[in-house]
Amino acid sequence: QVQLVESGGGSVQSGGSLRLSCAASGHTYSSYCMGWFRQAPGKEREGVAGIDSDGRTSYADSVKGRFTISQDNAKNTLYLQMNSLKPEDTAMYYCAFRYDYCSGSWSREWAYNYWGQGTQVTVSS
Repeated sequence: QVQLVESGGGSVQSGGSLRLSCAASGHTYSSYCMGWFRQAPGKEREGVAGIDSDGRTSYADSVKGRFTISQDNAKNTLYLQMNSLKPEDTAMYYCAFRYDYCSGSWSREWAYNYWGQGTQVTVSS
């Protein structure tokens, strides 16, 4: 059983930065994919960024150049550095884990096996 705990959300002004963390426990898989998703009120959950065990990363077009996904394998922690935040980035952010490489389906939420509880990010103009 994989457990994921997000932290680092908060309220910032437009143009500000936040770093989200996702502490993962309970897995020993050498091949995996982890992703960040977000869901704004009244909208569907969408993929923000993905990274696999080999360090390959993928991003949604809306965050390219502003967000960076990374991982610290020693700490079993996933990060999302968010810069130049915009009001439209306001959402609940979730991390997710699945057992195989991300390949071309990193943004497909149905492909993930485990989810965190989410952390709220609010960006004011």
